[in-house]
Amino acid sequence: MYSLIGKTATFRQLKALDMIARLGSVSRAAEELNLTQPAVSLQVRLLEEAVGAAVLQRVGRGVQLTAAGEIVARYAREILHLWSEAGDEVAALTGDLGGTLRIGAITTAEYLIPPLLVKFTATRPHVKTYFKVGNRDDIIRMLATHEIDLAVMGSPPKELRTHAVEFAKHPMVFVAAPGHPLMQRKRVTLKDLESAHLLVRERGAGTRSTVETLFKTAGYRFHVGSELSSNEAIKQMAEAGLGIAFLSLHACALELRTGLLGQLPFPGSPIEREWVVVTLADRRISQVTGLFRDFLIKQGAPVIDGATVAPHERRRK
Repeated sequence: MYSLIGKTATFRQLKALDMIARLGSVSRAAEELNLTQPAVSLQVRLLEEAVGAAVLQRVGRGVQLTAAGEIVARYAREILHLWSEAGDEVAALTGDLGGTLRIGAITTAEYLIPPLLVKFTATRPHVKTYFKVGNRDDIIRMLATHEIDLAVMGSPPKELRTHAVEFAKHPMVFVAAPGHPLMQRKRVTLKDLESAHLLVRERGAGTRSTVETLFKTAGYRFHVGSELSSNEAIKQMAEAGLGIAFLSLHACALELRTGLLGQLPFPGSPIEREWVVVTLADRRISQVTGLFRDFLIKQGAPVIDGATVAPHERRRK
């Protein structure tokens, strides 16, 4: 029976393989680890000697994990995570809360996270942050592979067993350049927008699903003028007068404050959905991750609201 008992592998070797598995490249892993490429390749060779099997194979100009490499990389990530947790818990015994908060957010939610992190880390100076932004599929993959421990998104993924809690409202609005003809009206309806050049996100994005449902429920045809994978690109096109954008209010709050964009007088605006914080149901989370999740649930909404409202509205409050 094959066994690794008695074989020796170091954390440095495991970390090298984990980084290659994450980034898909020895050179990129070396850059991330602040090592030379030969140094990373040496760690991999030593690990292969300990395992007794190749963990990487060349494919064209790149590398990919072998079947054995997939197995070892999965356990390497878990071992590194558990070792990090052990360090956090030992530090907590002395009242020194630290560790790394590994969180991910869909692209629209990236506007929420900075003020939340500022508030959370203000009284926890030893907490480090690993923050990844991606589309919904990216974030689900990162959560499934344990690259992140917590995700902020519009709805929990059906593909995974998760623990999800709503913690804040997610307002969405139709916006356009101040000089757009529809901005001159007192009231804009879906009938008016049916023939407009709509600037929307790609399929699968939360704002795209919401605006499609809005038109479908009302019995109007939903026509995409331009489909873009970036909120920034949508805002730039809207500011230039190239169409009507449907965006998260969190994504365009600055442009609305400065007058670069205006909110269309659409009945029932803003359209509200929810933000949820998601963790894996079958995975124990670290102390710092649990604290951040509780922070979002208890204090997330007022922090987000405070960062979204216009300066003159803050003064009135």
